[in-house]
Amino acid sequence: MRSILLPALVLAAACASSSADARNTRHEIDFAATVERGLREGVLDGSVRFFLAGQAHPAVRQAFGNGASSRKTNAANKSDEEACQWAALTVLKAFQQQAKARGANAVVNLVSNYDRVEFRGEGTYECRAGAIMAGVALKGEYALLAD
Repeated sequence: MRSILLPALVLAAACASSSADARNTRHEIDFAATVERGLREGVLDGSVRFFLAGQAHPAVRQAFGNGASSRKTNAANKSDEEACQWAALTVLKAFQQQAKARGANAVVNLVSNYDRVEFRGEGTYECRAGAIMAGVALKGEYALLAD
């Protein structure tokens, strides 16, 4: 009985540790290229503009508060960049819907906020990608910008 129990315990421990070691690769993805893809593919309709923190934008005429969105997407059979862009586009689409509902035409001061840790990239946002899922979290401010 002991000869069967010990190998079973070792196998169970090995399986448990492999799930704890799952891939969670950090990427910095080009923000402008992601927005451009969203516009080209019709995910974004162009009625709301997006600006990373530190990026120049027209003057804010009216502020409508802060927002945050976090999404994960299936990464199977996709490159990390493709999965990250898709996750980011679902976040931006949620921002677009909220901005329009509030009367805003932009989301400004966008920063990555994965696991509630801010990242301000120079033209990039943070994404985490694994073998099965990729995720993006952003937060920003809804605004009505001057023409």
